[in-house]
Amino acid sequence: MTELDEKAQRLAVALDRLEEMALPLAAARTQAAKDAAEIAQLREERDSLLARIAELEDESRALASVTEEVEGRLDGAIVEIRAALGR
Repeated sequence: MTELDEKAQRLAVALDRLEEMALPLAAARTQAAKDAAEIAQLREERDSLLARIAELEDESRALASVTEEVEGRLDGAIVEIRAALGR
């Protein structure tokens, strides 16, 4: 075999090894792109859920205020009813 044939053979082997190493890297890049898209989607969903939680917390505070007012009015009405009944 000539020297040129030997070098061509070595080059072919090196290219085969390079290709073997490149295939997993390409798959990893594809997976990384998918993962990045999913992360962006999850962040968007998280932000939406945090906004909804804030709305629900505001609503809860408003309902607690109304509940306190109703409780006070009921207590007052009970006192008036008892007074009217002479207790």
